[in-house]
Amino acid sequence: MSSTGSVVLPDEEAMVAFGQVIADASDAHGVIFLLGDLGMGKTTLSRGILRGCGHQGSVKSPTYTLVEPYAIGDKQVYHFDLYRLSDPEELEFLGIRDYFDEQALCLVEWPDKGRGILPQADLLLSIELEGQGRKLHWTAQTELGQAMADKLETAVSE
Repeated sequence: MSSTGSVVLPDEEAMVAFGQVIADASDAHGVIFLLGDLGMGKTTLSRGILRGCGHQGSVKSPTYTLVEPYAIGDKQVYHFDLYRLSDPEELEFLGIRDYFDEQALCLVEWPDKGRGILPQADLLLSIELEGQGRKLHWTAQTELGQAMADKLETAVSE
């Protein structure tokens, strides 16, 4: 199972708006890995996803705290930024396994830093430069990810 798709997002506003589409596709459940170089828009996309889940406040990158939890009504979203992680074992001290349950949505920036500790992603989102904007690729890794990818494909084709 490896459904893929992509969309070109011309600016930050489009990135945030597509994050809201991703939120709808996920129904605030699952594990999404955000891949891309520094400055590609992973946190901007996360802001859009959080807004799509109903979050009204600011969204900061959890670069120093590693995780920022968001309780949004009956939804629980965890935004991870593992950029500064020096050893995946540090995640065990954070109690990482407690965050990944079927009722939560986990957004993970720099997931390669947690290799061997993190669970499998349902959906991989990869961001790269495309002219002045960004190209977002998605790849489903699980049945849940496949359902998300199908909804994203439908949204892009409308």
